[in-house]
Amino acid sequence: MSVTANIKPSKAVDRVAIRSWKNPILLGVLALFAVVVFALLGPSGDATFRISQDSDVWQVPNLVLPTKVFGIVVALLCVGLAVTAYRQMKQEGRIAKWVTMAFAVVFVVGLLVWIIGGTKTQNITLVGLFTGAMLITTPLVFGSLSGVLCERSGVVNIAIEGQLLAGAFTAALVASITQNAFAGLLAAAVAGMLVSFLLAAFSIKYVVNQIIVGVVLNVLVSGLTGFLFEKIMKTKVDGVTIYNQPVHLPDLPIPFLSEIPILGPMLFRQSIIGYLMLILVAAIWFGLFRTRWGLRIRAVGEHPKAADTVGINVNRTRFLNVLAGGAIAGVGGAYFTLVAVSSFSKDMTGGLGFIALAALIFGRWNPIGAALAALLFGVAGNLQSILSLAGTPIDGQFLAMLPYALTILAVSGFVGKSRAPAADGEPYIKG
Repeated sequence: MSVTANIKPSKAVDRVAIRSWKNPILLGVLALFAVVVFALLGPSGDATFRISQDSDVWQVPNLVLPTKVFGIVVALLCVGLAVTAYRQMKQEGRIAKWVTMAFAVVFVVGLLVWIIGGTKTQNITLVGLFTGAMLITTPLVFGSLSGVLCERSGVVNIAIEGQLLAGAFTAALVASITQNAFAGLLAAAVAGMLVSFLLAAFSIKYVVNQIIVGVVLNVLVSGLTGFLFEKIMKTKVDGVTIYNQPVHLPDLPIPFLSEIPILGPMLFRQSIIGYLMLILVAAIWFGLFRTRWGLRIRAVGEHPKAADTVGINVNRTRFLNVLAGGAIAGVGGAYFTLVAVSSFSKDMTGGLGFIALAALIFGRWNPIGAALAALLFGVAGNLQSILSLAGTPIDGQFLAMLPYALTILAVSGFVGKSRAPAADGEPYIKG
């Protein structure tokens, strides 16, 4: 009995010790923000969301929401969910996932209605918002998937920016020379692999600091593509820059599915790169978490020494994963020049490789989570552009900053645990 008596208090102490009040405090602060801004200071009038375009086969009526009333409802829901989170933490020592997810959805919808209701036009086209966001989201997803493959095996891929840029340049050059977009797509994958080969060789074989190698490769690719752009792509023949006129990949709408409001134009009216993105997200998630291959990769990223003892070649696994990640990022770079725009320009990726790293962290090193985080970043970026033209009660730079602030909160643990693979960034020396 004395042993039992000694064990029970220790368990109780452990339960108290692991309680974290960061999440209830954060939800409480956001709920107070909702009460003051959405309910008390919310603009009058209606917020109109146009779901269908005039050319759509299926016409869906506009969604009209009274801004003030909706703000009050959102504020009450946020307060209720914040109180629920506090009670669950006090009684059970944890918050149910549905509470955090419900709060996030309600708050984001309330924020969007408040922003739209405060603009001069008081309306927004959801189809344009999400389809425009895909121009940013697609390369972000490819970059974040590259990071997932690398970091799950224990290699930090800071060179995503360089891989995207190399893919964009090579795709434009090869597609211009061959007048074949698919040749440019294949060349982009090879270019991404070449950059990742340097990353793998220096960081895995020669045990150079992975962060330093990644930064150096980004600078190298930026300088090299800029030099070749000036010396080759700007060369004119009969007044035409023939080496910077890539053939585009056509859109391939899927019958019936492409006519679904919002989702149709966003997901099923894509080029082959867009469809490849959807396939890769599902395939990499399934491979990592449902196959022996994925188990080996995760073992190498979490505990390489243990993986080595059961016969897994740690460094070879890492090398192959880094090469595969480079190929994926290269294809994502090809999206810039074969789909999004009609030519290559210096440093046209604009730092999206670093944003892909943020999406990777926010998505908790999960392919689906990283893709959803990339979509959030894309929507925020496109929303900033749309609202800057419509007139909004808040500065557009705040909207651009919001996803990165959420990433910081995710890393710091305010929105749940976010832990990188245990051996991420640590070189493995056998012996």
